[in-house]
Parts: sequence; C-alpha cells; structure tokens
Amino acid sequence: MQERKKVAFYTLGCKLNFSETSTIARDFTKEGFDRVDFSEEADIYVINTCSVTENADKRFKSIVKQAQKLNPDAFVAAVGCYAQLQPEELAAVDGVDLVLGATEKFKITSYINDLSKNDMGEIHSCEIEDADFYVGSYSIGDRTRAFLKVQDGCDYKCTYCTIPLARGISRSDTLQNVLDNAAEISSKGIKEIVLTGVNIGDYGKGEFGNKKHEHTFFELVEKLDDVEGIHRIRISSIEPNLLKDETIQFVANSKSFVPHFHIPLQSGSDELLKKMKRRYLKQTYTSRVEAIKKHMPDACIGVDVIVGFPGETDELFLETYNYLANLDISYLHVFTYSERPNTEAVDFDGVVPVNIRKKRSKMLRGLSSKMRSVFYEKQLNTERTVLFEDENKEGYINGFTENYVKVKAPWNPELVNTLQKVKLTEVDEDGLVRFEFVG
Repeated sequence: MQERKKVAFYTLGCKLNFSETSTIARDFTKEGFDRVDFSEEADIYVINTCSVTENADKRFKSIVKQAQKLNPDAFVAAVGCYAQLQPEELAAVDGVDLVLGATEKFKITSYINDLSKNDMGEIHSCEIEDADFYVGSYSIGDRTRAFLKVQDGCDYKCTYCTIPLARGISRSDTLQNVLDNAAEISSKGIKEIVLTGVNIGDYGKGEFGNKKHEHTFFELVEKLDDVEGIHRIRISSIEPNLLKDETIQFVANSKSFVPHFHIPLQSGSDELLKKMKRRYLKQTYTSRVEAIKKHMPDACIGVDVIVGFPGETDELFLETYNYLANLDISYLHVFTYSERPNTEAVDFDGVVPVNIRKKRSKMLRGLSSKMRSVFYEKQLNTERTVLFEDENKEGYINGFTENYVKVKAPWNPELVNTLQKVKLTEVDEDGLVRFEFVG
C-alpha cells in the first residue's frame, strides 16, 4: 500500500489568506494527502504569501529555508498576493518549485504531478484582469473561530495599495452560498465566525458575475443573524464610508453579531487622506465612531493607521496623533509605510526618512497600549461572555469577550471552545484581564 503524502501550510498576512489556505488544504485532503504542521517533515510545503508590507515579502525567504531544513527534497509552492505581483522574484528563490497567482492557487492540486524538484520555479500566473470570478473559502479546524470569506478584490484606487493588483476587481460570494457555509461551520461546533474579505462593505457587487450590487452588506448581516447555531459573528474590517447607520443599529440589537468593529482610518489628516485617495474625510470617520458608541457604549473599536506616508510632515503626523488620542477607540493597528512597486505613491514627493517612520510608529504603538488599557479598565466589574481559545500558553488559557477584551486564566482543557459567563475583575501585569466565573 502506497504511503500517503504529507502537505504543510504557512500563511502570511490577513484573515482572508487564512480562510483561503484552509480551503486549499481541504482540497489536498480530498486528493489523499495528510495535512501536518509546518514544523514537521512534509512532502509538499505551501506558502500563502502577502504583499501588504515589505516585511511580509522579506519573511518569505526565511520560511522557504525553514521548509528546506525540515526536508531538503520537499516540493515548495508559493501562492497568493505576492505570487501574483512578483512571480519571477519568488520563482528565483532557491528551493521554490511552483508559483501560482490569484486564480491558479485554487487549482494547485492539478499543478502538482510527480513532486520532482525544479531547477527554477515554474510560474502559472494570470493577468489580474482575468481574476474576475469568485472562489468561496472558509477556515475550519485551524482555530477556535472560523474565518468566512464573503468578498474578494477591490475597486478602490488607494495610492499606496497593491491589493487591487494582486486580487483584482471587487466581487462577492452569493448570499445563499455564504449562508450555507455559515451553517456548515456552525454544524462543526465552532462558536464564532469572523467575516473576511478585501472590502466587505462592498459585499453584493459582482455576486453573479455582474458589476451591480445584487445584495448589500446590510442584507448579508440580516440574513446571517438568522442562521441557526451561530453564537457569535464578528465583522473583521469595514471601510468607514461603507459602514451604514442601519448596520450599526442592527448589530446593537443582534442575536449573533458582537459589539466589535475594526475600521481603517489610515490618517487623521484630511490632506493626507486626499493624497491616499481614501473615500472619506475625518468627519465621516468621527461620525461612525460616535454612532457606534451611541448604540453600543462598550463596543470595541480598532483602527488601522499608516505612518510615514509621503508628505507626512511633523505637523500632519501630530494632527493624526492628536485626532486619535481624542477619539473614543480601543486600539490601533499601526503600519509603517513602505514603498510598493506599481503604486501611485511610490513617485510622490516628500519622502519621510525611514528612521522618522520608525519613530512615529513607536509613538502610535505606545498610544495604542494606553488606549487598550483605558478600554480594559472601563470594562472591569462588568459581566461578559468569554469564548476560550485552544492553546496552552505557559500554563494559561486565553479567551475573548464579545467586545474583544482578552482574558487570562490558569490552563484548563475543559474550557477550550466553551462560552462562559464571567465578571471582569482586574488587569494583570501582562495587560490581560482576570475574571471570576458567574453562576
């Protein structure tokens, strides 16, 4: 009897990539492969790449080396955004055998034949204009929560962003397919679903291959709230101009949707928002935060912000810093601007020196820590429901409340993937919240 081949996966980047890796992994399982952890010896290593930051690009080579150490004869495949944008660059990396672009990654098992090592990576990459059809994805078995992809691609033209070049036009899963996937996820005993996509607020565009909106994001939210067996649904990230009052009000009274929003800002300066070609100005952003807090005072709000964008003077950076410091938000995801080929911003004047970018990034990360502490302190002495994770971290188990407060308790395997009523009691030295069980 022939021994089953082993495949391992490494995912760089966003929740959307994780959902797609999981779907690709299931295809391998259907073809008779056994999935193993990336730290184990495998016959095939698949690396799902990201190109949002320069750092993600650099990490690719070290991950390939890691695979080669585990098995020098293993077949190494690169898929995903970086594979679409810079296929020749990835194919030239020592040890890489196959590079698949935006549409080809979902057909990977048909490209893998005898698993022989190649002298040079073989490239199969479409023109991005051909990435105009939708492939649904969701993650199961990788984490306590599942990532459910509802949308792909983006029609926005932000001057710093390569995602439209890597993923193509905005297009959506059919509403029925999203609901079917959500029901399947819930049938596996998974308690939380995180909605993912490139621009999920644009959901409904391209649902049946046409340009118009067949449904809206609000309709998607309404229908998902009725799916049986889902305890929590989290909206991962949504553009401020696409987060409508009706959605905010619905989430506030929803059975399943939790009071946690992640809303990209990128800059607190209208001047820079215009240079970035964002589709809103500061006032719109402020109104979204105020609307959320009006209906859900304890809601957690996360914010994406870019530092060091061309033209960001000291004065404009301080405008962003002060704007954020006075906004009722909970934490920041800080991105240090890095020049990306084939974007408008790469040719802009006013380049900010790298050391200044790093200094500003450090300042905002410090501000984020203070914001999270203030948010956590406000939640003390309140009763919440915690979903516990499945990892033993140095003798402790972590979990998250519905409004994204991270809690900590001594390791207890019986708590894994359970929902528990707790009272939040104190913030410990690690910045995590202690609690006591209720009832």
